[in-house]
Amino acid sequence: MRLIRHHTEVPVEARGAVVALGNFDGVHRGHQAVIAEAARIARGLGTSFGVVTFEPHPRQYFQPDQPPFALTPLRIKLRMLEATGCDYVFLLSFNRALAGMSAEAFATEVLGEGLAPAHVVIGYDFLFGKGRKGDAAVLADFGRMHGFAVTSVEPASEAGGEVFSSTRIREHLKAGRPDLAARLLGRPFEISGHVRHGRKQGRELGFPTANIQPGPYLEPAHGIYAVKAGIDHGMGTAWEDGVASLGVRPTVESGGEPLLEVHLFHTKRDLYGCILRVAFLDFIRPEYKFASLDALVKQMKSDCKWAKRKIRAYKGPAPGTLPPPLKLPESHFHRPDVYERALRPRHSGTS
Repeated sequence: MRLIRHHTEVPVEARGAVVALGNFDGVHRGHQAVIAEAARIARGLGTSFGVVTFEPHPRQYFQPDQPPFALTPLRIKLRMLEATGCDYVFLLSFNRALAGMSAEAFATEVLGEGLAPAHVVIGYDFLFGKGRKGDAAVLADFGRMHGFAVTSVEPASEAGGEVFSSTRIREHLKAGRPDLAARLLGRPFEISGHVRHGRKQGRELGFPTANIQPGPYLEPAHGIYAVKAGIDHGMGTAWEDGVASLGVRPTVESGGEPLLEVHLFHTKRDLYGCILRVAFLDFIRPEYKFASLDALVKQMKSDCKWAKRKIRAYKGPAPGTLPPPLKLPESHFHRPDVYERALRPRHSGTS
């Protein structure tokens, strides 16, 4: 996978690709269906396929004072996009210039002149341009002018299940339901970050922890979780069983910033400075303030036992992996008439 950060600097070989366009916050199973359709169309055209996405999320740009809500740190988002098999990720910086672009300017300058795609695939609710005035129909109209086709993908779900939705995933996580969030994501929700030095109180209590500042992303319900965690080496992650506390540590600290403390059951290595990925498998209990450190230690022993039980019983998707793409019926895809025109052979040279 090749990362391209500027639509004005797209190499010749990346032009003419089929692209999936969206925010893709969480890269959940609905997003994966959109990306898989782009891959399928690319195979039919004999061309490459890519993903066009934004950083930061537009909502974060427009509402910087609101609590963090993004589901996926950029590092993990890129790892998940790479796992889809895409050839390119076009990562557009959502800044003042992009926020002020009209729908016409975005379709013309970013897509038509910049990426020159053969086909653009979007989710049913994707809106673009200043004032969010661009939708699938508007994009298809501009596609006719600039030589690319458009497909929009209707909302998807498993048979009898919830629609795959970033909003529903956030709701599950805030309510302490990481197992239900994982079903929509296709993998457990993760927090990742550099392991930082703490007060080493966990070590003194017999439960050494790796401490991570959650960062500007959605915080799940505070409490104790059964987790799998591993060092992100860039080429893969070896996952280990553990238990984690997410919260403000009310028994030992007052008024502190939220902290993720991870106790791994089978490792004693020094993790300071490493990037640790922590996958939330199941919720054990809310965060409590205990009357004494002895009471806290007694509860921590119980938490470890419960975490091991929940990890053994866990039947959900594996951490850090993507499930097979959904097989959606043709009724889930809306394709304007320009689709057939785009199936004609197309060169990938200069525009």
